Amino acid sequence: MYQKQSLNSNMAKNKTTETAENIDDFLGKVTDPVKRKDSYTLIEMMEKASGFPAKMWGPSIIGFGSYHYKYKSGHEGDAPLLAFSPRNSAFSLYLSCDSKMKEELIQQLGKYKMAKSCIYIKKLEDIDLSVLAKMIDYSLKFQEETK
Repeated sequence: MYQKQSLNSNMAKNKTTETAENIDDFLGKVTDPVKRKDSYTLIEMMEKASGFPAKMWGPSIIGFGSYHYKYKSGHEGDAPLLAFSPRNSAFSLYLSCDSKMKEELIQQLGKYKMAKSCIYIKKLEDIDLSVLAKMIDYSLKFQEETK
């Protein structure tokens, strides 16, 4: 059956919103014990750096703090300042930095893959945690400067 599209179809509701889901319950479903342990390490690092407690965003993202965004198209919403997701194949790290800083630090990170908006790592032992800590700090600073 054909459904009439709304005139505001580009104003879709953001699917990744903060939820009241319990993080321990979510991480209890992570079957890989290394990934579960690494998740708690990432939580500790990101809570310490941001000063915000970990919260679930959508069904599988753990985020810290939030900011409001609005695109030229009119679409707007809230997103976490920092976030990660322990996906089956790799962690997805959601950090914001200017491209020059990201490029400088990413070369020192260790084993990773990169997409437009996130960094993929298999496990924390594959990367330099001090470099990740710098990337987290720069991400927070970048968010503050671009508000």
